[in-house]
Formats: sequence, C-alpha cells, structure tokens
Amino acid sequence: MLDALNRYEPIGIDFHTYLAAAVVGLQHGWALIYDQSAVAAAQKQLVPGQIAQPFLSPPTDAWLTAPLTPLPYWVAYWTWTAVNLVAFAAALVWASRTRGFERWLYAAAALAPWWVVHALNLGQVAPLVATGAVLATRFTRDRRDIAAGLALSLLYLKPNTALLIPFALLVAGRYRAFASWVGVGAVLAVAALASMGPDGVGAYLAQLRGTLPEGASNLTVEGAFGITGTAATALRIVIAAATLATAYRLRQSPGLVIATGAVGSLLVVPYLHGSDLCLFSAAAWIVWEERPALTWRLPIAAGWLISVPYVNGTGFAIRLNRWTLFEVGLLIALAVAAWSPAWRRATGPASASGP
Repeated sequence: MLDALNRYEPIGIDFHTYLAAAVVGLQHGWALIYDQSAVAAAQKQLVPGQIAQPFLSPPTDAWLTAPLTPLPYWVAYWTWTAVNLVAFAAALVWASRTRGFERWLYAAAALAPWWVVHALNLGQVAPLVATGAVLATRFTRDRRDIAAGLALSLLYLKPNTALLIPFALLVAGRYRAFASWVGVGAVLAVAALASMGPDGVGAYLAQLRGTLPEGASNLTVEGAFGITGTAATALRIVIAAATLATAYRLRQSPGLVIATGAVGSLLVVPYLHGSDLCLFSAAAWIVWEERPALTWRLPIAAGWLISVPYVNGTGFAIRLNRWTLFEVGLLIALAVAAWSPAWRRATGPASASGP
C-alpha cells in the first residue's frame, strides 16, 4: 500500500512506528521504546514488507496507540486514521461560529489541502495537534480557559509543531489556560519518568540531539530562505518576538491569538514535514471564522483552492518550501491588523455567536 501523494512512501509508516514503540513498551518495558533496534524489529513483525524507521516522537505517541496493539495491524491503522479525521472534522464543526450547512462547508475546506490527506495516509499525529488548537479556540471564546489548556495538551503529541500557542495565550492574559497546559505537561513528565525511568528519559533526550531526518528542513526558514546558522537563529528570535507581540495586541480575540501562535510556531521550529501543515489549516480556518471580511477570506479561499490534492498532483503544484511564504504572509497580515487600528476596524471580528 502506497501513499496517494508519494508512491515511494508506504501508507501508515508513521503510525507503524508509533505502534511498534507501543509494542516494545508493552512487551519489554517503556524504558526501551527508544531502543531503535527493538523498535525496528517490532516494525518488521507488524508489517514485514514495510520499511522500519527510528521512533523519534515523544512517548505520548506510543502511549496513545497502545490500546490498538491487540488489533490486526491494518484494522488498527484504519481505526487510528478514522479517529484522527473525525476528531479534526468534529472540532472544526463544533467550534464554528456559523450554523447549518456553512459550518460543514468551512470544515471541508480546512480538511481539503493535500497535507491533511498526507497526514492521514502516514498515520501522523498532526491532525490531533490541529484539533487541539481548534478546540482551544472555542473554549477560550467561551471563557473556559482551563478546558482550553486541557485541549492544548494534544500539543504534547508533537510539541515542536505548535510550541508558541500556549505562550501566545499567556501574553494575551489567558493565565489559566497556560497554567492548565503546564499542569498536564507536568503530569506527563512524571508519568514518563515513572514508566521509562531515568535511562528511558535520557534516551529520549539524547535522540532529540541527533541528526534530523531527511527533508526535515524543507518547511523551515532554512529551506524557505536559504539561511543557516546565526542568521537562521536570529530570524527565529525575531519571528517569535513578533508572534508574541502580535498575540498581545490581539488579546481581545483569543482565536486570533491562537492562530498567531500557530503560524509563528510553524515558522520558528527547526523540524517540520508536510503533514505538520495541518496546523496551518487550523490557523487559516480560525482567521476565516474570526475575520469574515473579503480582505481576509479571499486569500484564504485561494490558498485552500490551490492546496487541494488534485492541483498538487499537477504541474501547478507549489514547491514544499514555498508554503512557508504563505505562513509568513498570514503572520504579517495578523501583525498589520494588530498594529493598525483603522484596518482592524475595517476588517473587524465576526459578530455571530458560537452555537
């Protein structure tokens, strides 16, 4: 079985790795889930014809897939894929400000880009990270900040993808949301230490310092702008500072705070793959919901249109590292709205209330 977007990439390869780590943890102890030889052997047992890859994810990914280990592998994979898709779609529908058919249409648009299909094919956790951002948007809008922080705990499945979102909420004055997110992180850290021991935690931290997988820089500032070293670090600091400053200025609109944090996160991390753009879908959808003016919605609609798998499979496809420029464009638009009162009034927030 092959990924519909890349005939050389087996379907479910990332889920394959999560599940193999879970098998190792259940059978041999959680301290060994970063023993890459043991994980590779488990992957070969699960699907002999599929390649093995190192398990570089947080232990949360192995824990989350552990309940699926009793199932036949392909049943487990399709169950996982269905849960990811339904969770993301349901969050988009539930968190929408609109009612009726419109909310379903907007959710479908956010799910349409090739990277969502790609993430589902790989069995990636990226849709769940995006789900957390969408749920937190609804919860913060309803002033349920503790619930928002709990929703953001889904970020711990892949922290590098969306790390600035909680800090954006912090500078925007949503202290309880930040505190509940930190609280969940502390519980997870204790659980990791208790289940994996110091050696297992040390093995995880050690693999974080290793060489990044091939293609991990295509969606970063290095891949987009061709810079490295000190220049790349300096640019990341500027982007992070601009993200947090913009979040502070937009603090009256928690959805835009989360969208700003999401886009800023994607721009500052040194490790991303195409599936991580699910968070970009979530950010664009949040802006669509919060800013109904055509000056916002037309560019977003155009972006969704050119990102569908059909277009991506033609000669009109945009190169992977060019999508970073779309992220930059959205962040600049949010910053302009934050710092320009006239433009903010002209393209004001949605007036409809949530369902």
